[in-house]
Amino acid sequence: MRNDSAKQTGDEAPGHAEPGPWGATEPSGTTGGDPAVDLISLGKRIRHLRKQHGLTLDTLGEKVGTAPSQLSMIENGKREPKLSLLRGLARVLEVSSDQLLGTDPPNRRVALEIELERAQRGALYQALGLPAVKPSSRMPTDVLEALVGLHREVERQANLHSATPEEARRANTELRRRMRDRDNYFGDYEERAQELLAHVHYSSGPLSQHVISDLASYLGFTLHHVDDLPHSTRSVTDLRNRRIYLTQNKASAHDPRTVLLQALASHVLDHEVPSTYLRFLEQRVATNYLAAALLLPESSAVRFLRRAMADKEIAVEDLRDNFAVSYETAAHRFTNLATHHLGIRTHFQKVHKSGIIVKAYENDGVAFPKDATGAIEGQPICRYWTSRQVFDVPDKFSAFNQYTDTSTGTYWCTARTERGPDGEFSLSVGVPYEASKWFRGKETTARSVSRCPDPDCCRRPPRALAASWAGQVWPAGRATSSQLAAMPPRGSFPGVDETEVYRFLEKHARM
Repeated sequence: MRNDSAKQTGDEAPGHAEPGPWGATEPSGTTGGDPAVDLISLGKRIRHLRKQHGLTLDTLGEKVGTAPSQLSMIENGKREPKLSLLRGLARVLEVSSDQLLGTDPPNRRVALEIELERAQRGALYQALGLPAVKPSSRMPTDVLEALVGLHREVERQANLHSATPEEARRANTELRRRMRDRDNYFGDYEERAQELLAHVHYSSGPLSQHVISDLASYLGFTLHHVDDLPHSTRSVTDLRNRRIYLTQNKASAHDPRTVLLQALASHVLDHEVPSTYLRFLEQRVATNYLAAALLLPESSAVRFLRRAMADKEIAVEDLRDNFAVSYETAAHRFTNLATHHLGIRTHFQKVHKSGIIVKAYENDGVAFPKDATGAIEGQPICRYWTSRQVFDVPDKFSAFNQYTDTSTGTYWCTARTERGPDGEFSLSVGVPYEASKWFRGKETTARSVSRCPDPDCCRRPPRALAASWAGQVWPAGRATSSQLAAMPPRGSFPGVDETEVYRFLEKHARM
């Protein structure tokens, strides 16, 4: 219930639970004792009523038979009163025991004091090692407002950078929806890439490291190759001194041209420190897109693909070889251009050898497995799809092509396997049956049937095997790093050790 003083001010108390930044509810919390008793709120209410009645701690102590020091601890939320004392306080303060224990603060001022004390007693504020500010009666209300507002923002920022796996999957799902709505084609990024290439006089063919260095110079950056780059980074950009640090490690799995272009892309796109995990993903997609648009420029790549389409010989490996990029980059770039320029709807998959989807995109209606949040990443793909069948093909040099009959139609797919830091994985690009005529490998006789999501397709073991082994085995599953990576760690840049980065910059800024 809300008492008269709250009604007179018309202020709403801000201490109730609110949805967190990703939809989770933040608990209001208590400070100890009986979990049903909010000691901070109770103490503030007692103090408010005592002053309303013009009583000092000494006077109130005499009336209820308790030392003033004990009452002070109760008012400060540090001690829970016994039931007999609670009844005595309610009698003297002319309220019921239920009113005294009520959760609604008597007015906004008291509500702000309660929220400030709760925040200062929380683990987040304690970890900062800062002194507590006592909200005395002499503290102006606007100062209280400012302090509470700062605490709310600190907590909001902390929550934004500690998304749960479910929240990370929702962010991935939302971003993939946006990509599908645009057919994975972003004209503004394509235009930026064309403008940048014009400044370095690019004409055709693969983008050389020399030209990319010229692009960095044009944007005002110097390049520095080091052997002590922080282990959690691919590059580090020192915006203060306009330096980009890159590794000299030739064993790196990443094309150094792509790493540098992604660093430049963040600057070109005016990226700021991401405020949410979804924003972090958006920035990553944007930098990857712009880097690919520079490595495989739209005009050159579309011209190349149209010639191949006229010959009915489209092949991702040819796109890879012509622009000297990785197969994965070529496959991603194909999805950017295929629908917008060629009228071909398509899908892409990156699948770990265990059968788990690492990345996926579609605008052709293929039915990827999804969880309750709509997320695709982390889901097992049907073992009869091309992206799984390719692991059993002896020829690892050539592309593997297959038609697959699925619940949403027949698809032609081309795939190959590669090895990365987390083991072997497949990369596959697919199109509906009617579009297969434009691709090299359309004559393949490899064909399979997938009845997923029917569990009898490949989720359940054959009856004979189950009858022989059910109940006689206890396997221990392996948790892959990609599963654990679904939950981004705290920090402005998920996955990056910021302390290590700052120490690195301190060291090299003096060189």
